[in-house]
Amino acid sequence: MARKTTAAKRTRRNAPPIAEFDRDQEFEALRTMLLVRRFEEKAGQLYGMGYIGGFCHLYIGQEAVVTGMFMARRPTDDVITSYRCHGHVLVSGADPKAVMAELTGRVHGVSKGKGGSMHMFHVDGHFWGGHGIVGAQVPLGTGLAFANRYMEDGQATLAFFGEGAANQGQVYESFNMAAIWKLPIVYIIENNRYAMGTAVTRSAAKPEELYMRGAAFGIPGEQVDGMDVRAVKAAGERALEHVRAGKGPYILEMQTYRYRGHSMSDPAKYRTREEVQKMRQEHDPIEQVKSRLLEKGWAEEADLKAVDAEVRKIVSEAADFATADAEPPAEELWTDIYARGEG
Repeated sequence: MARKTTAAKRTRRNAPPIAEFDRDQEFEALRTMLLVRRFEEKAGQLYGMGYIGGFCHLYIGQEAVVTGMFMARRPTDDVITSYRCHGHVLVSGADPKAVMAELTGRVHGVSKGKGGSMHMFHVDGHFWGGHGIVGAQVPLGTGLAFANRYMEDGQATLAFFGEGAANQGQVYESFNMAAIWKLPIVYIIENNRYAMGTAVTRSAAKPEELYMRGAAFGIPGEQVDGMDVRAVKAAGERALEHVRAGKGPYILEMQTYRYRGHSMSDPAKYRTREEVQKMRQEHDPIEQVKSRLLEKGWAEEADLKAVDAEVRKIVSEAADFATADAEPPAEELWTDIYARGEG
C-alpha cells in the first residue's frame, strides 16, 4: 500500500511542464470557454424570468476543465457527467439552440424537452448525460469503458464528477472493477471546493489529496490547475495516453471553482463575496487566455471583443429560439421510454 501511495505522489510531483498553446489553440480555447460562459449567463437570466423550471446548475468558472479535456480527447471518445452538464453537451458539439430549448422544456431540445437542465444527451458527440443522481455517472461511465474494451474500438471514456460525489461508495466499486479489468477510463474529479454547500475541508478526510483516491486500487492520479486550460489539456493527454496503452484507469483532480451557487436556488452564504471576487480577479480561465493573447501580440482588444460579440449573438439566437419553440405534445411522454404493463 505504501508503495502505491508513493507512486501516486510521484505522478503529481514529476508532471511535465504546461505546454504552451499556439495562437490557434488559444483562440479555440477562448471561443469555447466564452460560449459556455455566455450560455450559462443567459440560462441564469431565463431562469430568473421563469422560462426554466426545476433545478438549474450553472458551470460558470469551471469552463477550462471541460474545454481542456475536450481538446485532449478524440471525437469518438465517450463522455459522461453529472447534472452540471450544459457546458459538456455544448462542447460535445450540440446545437446551442437545442440545448437552450431543452432547458426551457421545448420540443426541439436535445432530449425533446423531457430531460431539462440535468438530463442532456448528444449521441453524435458521444455525450451520454447529464445524470441527476449524485455519482451515478461513475458506474455508468465505467460500463461505457467496459464496452470500449470489449469491442476493442480504441475509444476511451471520460467520466466527470464532483468532489462531493467522490465520497460515494459506488465510485470505489467502479474504481475496483476498472482497475481489475484495466478499463480505458479517465475519472475527472471537478473539485470546485463546495459540493452542494459544504467545503471539501469539512467533508473529506484528506481534502488536499483527492487525486489519491484510487491508490488502494493501484490507480495513478494527478492534481491539476483546473483554471488553466493549458494545464488541463496537457494532463488530459497524459491520462488518455495511459488508458489507451492498456494500463487501466487514471484519475485527474481538477482544482477549479464555481462562481455561482450549487444551483440557481442556492444563495451560497457558506463563502464570502471577497473569496469569489479574488478567484475571478486572479484565476479566471477566460481572462488568462485573453491576457496571453494580448501579451504575445496575437490579438488586439478589438479582436477579443469581436469573438465575444460573435458568441453573444449565438447565445442570443439560442435564447430566442428556445423561448419561441413549442412545448412537446402530451403523447411525447410515452416515446423513448420502457413501460412495463401488469401481467
